[in-house]
Amino acid sequence: MLIGTMNHPARDILAEIEWIAGLGLEFVDLTLEPPKAAAWQVDPAVLRAALEKHHLPVVGHTAYYLPLANPFESIRRAAVGELIACLGVFAKVGARWMNLHPDHNVPMHDRPFVIERNLQSLRELTVAAHDHNIGLMIENLPGKFNTVAQLAPLLEALPDLGFHLDIGHSNLLLDYNSADELITAYGSRLRHVHLHDNKGGAYDLHAPLGTGTVDIPHHLRTLKRSGYDGTITLEVFTPDHHYLAYSRDILRRIWSQA
Repeated sequence: MLIGTMNHPARDILAEIEWIAGLGLEFVDLTLEPPKAAAWQVDPAVLRAALEKHHLPVVGHTAYYLPLANPFESIRRAAVGELIACLGVFAKVGARWMNLHPDHNVPMHDRPFVIERNLQSLRELTVAAHDHNIGLMIENLPGKFNTVAQLAPLLEALPDLGFHLDIGHSNLLLDYNSADELITAYGSRLRHVHLHDNKGGAYDLHAPLGTGTVDIPHHLRTLKRSGYDGTITLEVFTPDHHYLAYSRDILRRIWSQA
């Protein structure tokens, strides 16, 4: 198991890599989005050199708000185009997987339309990802794509699509944490994990481990029993990196005891 974290897209990306390495983390969950880290703003060769200097592998992360199911075709195509640009950067820096976020912000359109529109974009991106030798994985999101039933129309229609589990998200806008059912259903397709804490409800706090209601030891045991031993991103968003280091140590201890 490798522990990593995400660069802040509003900060200098090379400085972000430096502090991630300095914290003793083992990979970068490289997010390509504005205002300072969009695909058109970074130099892949310089990025790769910085990553190789610190022996840091990369998982590709993209903006969660790209409108992949937008009913305006020109806007949907533009969103796909931005993600294809991300694929190009990730290929050059050595990433093997890139995540995607299903789009549910489609007012006045029914669920079948939203599903089919997402699938249209995902199929187009699958072709581009194959050309770049990168795998795609879909992340569970609170609200409309956070349970097996909600994600099945996407994952079952696209058998080559990987699954990206966000254990913090699985605790939101539900009466239960859906992580166990998602691992049971899609553990064989699990390619990456995000981990952070919150207090349920609607607020995605991205809090340090142990400060909310997510049963971290339980979900890590389930994850380990499933055979997963890949990358886990600590999505702990606090100005003080002490809390990220604290969460890193908790994760290592619980994982070793699981």
